[in-house]
Amino acid sequence: MPKKKSSQTAKSSPPAPAIALTGTAGFVGSQLLKALEEDPRYSKIIAIDYRKPPFETKKTKFYRFDLTETLADAKLLEIFEKENVDTVIHAAFPVSPPRDLTWAHELVSVGTMYVLDACAAKKIRKLISVSTTELYGAYPTNPNFLSEKHALRGGFKSKFLRDRVDADNQVISFAKKHPETVVTLLRPCTILGPNVNHYKTDFLQRIVIVTVLGYDPLFQCIHEDDVTRAFKLAIEKDFPGTFNLVGDGVLPLSRVLHLSGKLSVPLPGPLLYPVVNLLWALDIINAPGSRLDFLKYLCVADGEKAKKIMGFQPKYSTKETLLSFIGAQRLKQAHLDDLRLVVNR
Repeated sequence: MPKKKSSQTAKSSPPAPAIALTGTAGFVGSQLLKALEEDPRYSKIIAIDYRKPPFETKKTKFYRFDLTETLADAKLLEIFEKENVDTVIHAAFPVSPPRDLTWAHELVSVGTMYVLDACAAKKIRKLISVSTTELYGAYPTNPNFLSEKHALRGGFKSKFLRDRVDADNQVISFAKKHPETVVTLLRPCTILGPNVNHYKTDFLQRIVIVTVLGYDPLFQCIHEDDVTRAFKLAIEKDFPGTFNLVGDGVLPLSRVLHLSGKLSVPLPGPLLYPVVNLLWALDIINAPGSRLDFLKYLCVADGEKAKKIMGFQPKYSTKETLLSFIGAQRLKQAHLDDLRLVVNR
């Protein structure tokens, strides 16, 4: 006798868990997306940004999405539920100081609120958010190394950093309210390497570099590949908490400029600050006068927590990272010079 069909329709199995990344058109988000694309362990990736990633993808589903839109949290929740998102990497943050501070506030502060609201509603298992050690601020009273326990004072003089501080505080508050979610906040220092581009890389590519007379602060950076490795560690294992990401060692700014082959022109601070602010207002340079504090005072982070808890060991020291960046820039310049010779023949 043939078996009777069940009266209940078999339920379809839920879709496989997915990893969602915001800010995949930016550097950190795009580099991490590229790494996940190349890793066979990750089969379902969701990219969320108002621009497509800057490279072709094979297993990533792209959603064109603007975090500054009204009710963005409800729309994000729809994506998270539809794609069965399990892990969210929030990387939708400008690295260079934006000129439109109203837009930056909506993206950084309000956009983070939308992401967290959607994560709470979906009960996301893991949230990883991008930060920066610049949020500690550059002050003459800073200790030699700033740990994750130190106050975030970078927003006192910079509205943009104030919004970034607010975003960090929102993530930390979210972690306390939602202990069921593994929340990891990663704070890399200055990111350098062959591919990265931001206001500090522009600064280091100038032929003549203006510094603040009488000051020679210590410089710290981390290689772009090490940043990607640290984020993949946070994806693969659970590391709740806040972690500084830094390359080993520091260099005086004067040594950085010497290795870069740059001519340094020191100017008095009382003259330099208003001039820089004027040039910023005229759209001639790409950073306001508040960033001059980082050319005066110490802002060096301690990376021991990431080493001990996450097992993160940078492959490149600060000096090696800087030399990698310098070598890549000189190679690009050589190619440009060769191209000019061919065109002019």
